Amino acid sequence: MVGSFQVGKHTAGHSRSFASRLHSVKPSDVKTWVWLAYDQLHEMFLDTVTSNDVGVVLIESAQKGTSRPYHKQKLAMLLSNQRHFALELQANGTPVHYVFSQSGYAEVLENVSQRFGPLECFEPAERSLRLEIEGLNKTGQLIVHPHPGWLTKRDWFEQSVGTSPPFRMDAFYRKVRSMTGWLMEEGKPVGGKYSYDAENRFPWKEEHQPPPTPLYSIDDIDGEVTALVESLYSTHPGTVDLSRAPTSAEDIEEALHFALKCLPYFGRYEDAMSEKSVGLFHTRLAPLVNLHRLLPLRVVEAVLASNAPLNSVEGYVRQMIWREYVHHVHDVTDGFRTLDVPRTPANRSARWEPSENHLDDGHPNFLEQKGALPQAYWGAQSGLRCLDASVQPVMDEGWTHHIPRLMVLSNIANLLDVNPRELTDWFHAAFIDAYDWVVEPNVLGMGTFALGTAMMTKPYVAGSAYINRMSDHCKSCSFHPKKNCPITRLYWAYLARHESAFEGNHRMSMALRNVQRRDLHERSVDILTFEHVKQTLQAGKRLHPEGLEDILQWTS
Repeated sequence: MVGSFQVGKHTAGHSRSFASRLHSVKPSDVKTWVWLAYDQLHEMFLDTVTSNDVGVVLIESAQKGTSRPYHKQKLAMLLSNQRHFALELQANGTPVHYVFSQSGYAEVLENVSQRFGPLECFEPAERSLRLEIEGLNKTGQLIVHPHPGWLTKRDWFEQSVGTSPPFRMDAFYRKVRSMTGWLMEEGKPVGGKYSYDAENRFPWKEEHQPPPTPLYSIDDIDGEVTALVESLYSTHPGTVDLSRAPTSAEDIEEALHFALKCLPYFGRYEDAMSEKSVGLFHTRLAPLVNLHRLLPLRVVEAVLASNAPLNSVEGYVRQMIWREYVHHVHDVTDGFRTLDVPRTPANRSARWEPSENHLDDGHPNFLEQKGALPQAYWGAQSGLRCLDASVQPVMDEGWTHHIPRLMVLSNIANLLDVNPRELTDWFHAAFIDAYDWVVEPNVLGMGTFALGTAMMTKPYVAGSAYINRMSDHCKSCSFHPKKNCPITRLYWAYLARHESAFEGNHRMSMALRNVQRRDLHERSVDILTFEHVKQTLQAGKRLHPEGLEDILQWTS
């Protein structure tokens, strides 16, 4: 032991400074020891423990870090935040027992409980972690309390939405607004309507400039974590740059200040994309909120107290309630395992080549899409400017905002019939704010239609017209959005391929009628374009306009 830091093989040489700042602790130092999971990094959790005499157990698990090809920036941000949090707790007088281990959480917790006695903890947000510690809960080595960090109660979800599909956000949204009083006056929505989504769909024409994205100071903990991640996780994707990630208490305040500066134009340009500003007016708070370094309630209260326009405030509150909604959907369906939906096997490596390739069964796949995730999602150039420009910030910092995620990254994978679990695993590994409860509903339920109509009435697919309207990607692309961009033909081919699956869906009726009216020659070109794009990208090659011109000449 070094103080209260249990040094594992992989930490030697990387963590001496952090370890030296931790005070030595003994099991008898406090009455109650509380284990806080990696995404429960806030003292608020301790306020719900009955004892006033508490110490905290924190764990770094190398097994967890290597369980997926997690982006290095994601690993570094989490580890640095947890280490900063440990020292912040200690500075506030809370003893901290910090364990660094090669093993998984269950094994570490069992060992700690044998020395420290039963540990109190809070229900993990991630299903995977709940399952891992389930045995310790049954034996009494862990005493599990409800998670106090959510904004909403499961009862609210069940009363408004139910426990079986179809699940719809609107009823839950109104329920939450009613129960909390957020943006309500005398039982009615402020401004006369619940949603201002129609006012939040404008492209950005540079008429308003977003605030500069903050750069955070690098301290010794950030430096140690950077060295650790680059060494221990050297085969993982991406690089580490913690100047782009808030990790300390001071950083978090700066991040919230930046978010409030973004808020006035967040609503208007919520759906816009631009290569001149990756984030535009998006607040970038999701990684902190999902770690609970920044409490969801504090964010909502800060937004409600701002002077931002109503469409921005309502749009942001709706995003925070959407976060709650997907959590509840994931929870009541046991991660979609209770849904009656077609299922197929999937490759679980996220197609990151250094990762172990293995198949497992039973993943939701309503449209039975079986294509492999192209290497373009890991940075190989596709020749589609919108895709390459959306992947680049993910490779750089593990982040881009929700419209590129939905309308470029998910849309193109959907149009290519990529296995939805492969795309989900990529999102889970590549994004710094991705955890199972949030990434699976968003990708399987919304981004790919893998759950059918359980969460969405129709798939979110679009051709080049949408991307051209809402972004500047097409201006620097070798393809012309109206003349030869293959995304539009991919859209028509997708509808034609899955026509039978959409029969009876009134939200798809107009699109299907348009498919049926489409000239037979055009439909054959659509199919050949789909095959050409799929084969080219799955081979890791770049698309060129000449390849599509060959198809047109061959079919003319």
